[in-house]
Amino acid sequence: MAKLTTLARNKSKASGQNTTNPQTQAKLTVISSVEQYEFKEDIKRLHKGERIPKTSPLWTLNPFIDSDGLLRVGGRTSLADFPYDEKHPLILPKKHHVSNLLVRHYHQGVVHQGRHLTEGALRSAGFWIIGGRKLVSSVIYQCVTCRRLRGKPVEQKMANLPEDRLTMEPLFTRVGLDVFGPWSVVTRKTRGGATESKCWAVLFSCLGTRAVHIEVIESMSTSCFINALRRFFTVRGPSKVFRSDCGTNFIGACKELKISTDHPEIQDYLSNEGCTWTFNTPHSSHMDAMFLQAGSTRLAHEVLTTLMAEVMAIINARPLLPISTGSDSSTILTPSMLLTPKAGDHPTPEGTFDIKDMYKKQWQHVQGLANTLWKRWRQEYLSVLHPRRKWTDDKDNVQEGDVVLLKDEQVKRNEWTIGLITKTFPSEDKKVRKVEVKVVKQGTSRVYLRPVTQLILLLPRSSNTKTDKS
Repeated sequence: MAKLTTLARNKSKASGQNTTNPQTQAKLTVISSVEQYEFKEDIKRLHKGERIPKTSPLWTLNPFIDSDGLLRVGGRTSLADFPYDEKHPLILPKKHHVSNLLVRHYHQGVVHQGRHLTEGALRSAGFWIIGGRKLVSSVIYQCVTCRRLRGKPVEQKMANLPEDRLTMEPLFTRVGLDVFGPWSVVTRKTRGGATESKCWAVLFSCLGTRAVHIEVIESMSTSCFINALRRFFTVRGPSKVFRSDCGTNFIGACKELKISTDHPEIQDYLSNEGCTWTFNTPHSSHMDAMFLQAGSTRLAHEVLTTLMAEVMAIINARPLLPISTGSDSSTILTPSMLLTPKAGDHPTPEGTFDIKDMYKKQWQHVQGLANTLWKRWRQEYLSVLHPRRKWTDDKDNVQEGDVVLLKDEQVKRNEWTIGLITKTFPSEDKKVRKVEVKVVKQGTSRVYLRPVTQLILLLPRSSNTKTDKS
């Protein structure tokens, strides 16, 4: 500061400005050195009285050199009743450390407001940065405080569909599992009133065809849940895989029902059935979960089971494909058609057959209808799954060492927890979509498994390395 002040004292005072302040003198000296370095040729031309070439970034600003030798904007507002610095701001380049520091300073001065307020603060202070709008946007984008307040979650290109969604297997071979409810059910009526209890429903969804099966649970016990599994296997046949999300609805219901995938009784039963139960990454259901509510209406048990059967039939009757008026096929592909490949409106083969031929032809007709439906599922339904509706672009992967903010819808954004990525899990396409994040809460270190869509990147690892070196 002493050297800058000594250099500044050798210069004359600017028109209408007080340069006796050491900080002001130091500021003008720093700006003068920046201008001499970045606009050396243009300053020489102005001293000689020559015109600025059209290729120069100063061409439209009508620049001039003041009595301190500083480059200022001539502009068209010299007659305005503004302070001298606002009418003729100092010119600075965009790609310079001093310009970056100034933008950061005035951005903090406006309490991390948007680009317009930051630009206004710079202009009011008497600075004109070439390409300042892009520089201000870049500084705000890199600002940790702004990222914490307004940063968007990390995105990555949508992954390919898993094998569970694409394998042509018998229905309910691969199943998504969820629990919804409860309902108040009248179990017994007496003279003094009615006895009520709570009931839940277990939702089994075929991952390949979106067909559903619903079973009602009457008590909070593991044995009751196993009975629901037994009924499901009896009606729909064996399954290979159960998948569940880690949403609060399912986890909360499992805790209330005292259901645990690690329970020895459940593990033994699933093992005997040749089935495995796995959980997806927490907070990554991406709107796939299905939740139902029936309010506070009291239902009889028979009414509830009938309601669930009708709900199941309605859901299974929904079209898998958009209905087209120009389609050649008169039938609409639905999960119920794959569940029960009935002839429906298809005519019975014509001709005269004996009883043996009739059985044979009927069997062939049903088998042919089933093959036709699966062919339509493969050719029509799977082709609809090709486009990516969102997350279509490749993004840079988050890395170990990145500082992130954990999204939490249950609390205000200012209370979201800051964490450090300790481990990444690349997919087959080398894209990272889930990570382990280490956080410290109340002096205790914890590690969470989270999808990248639930993270806001605050400081990339590269920024941390640069900061440590500096």
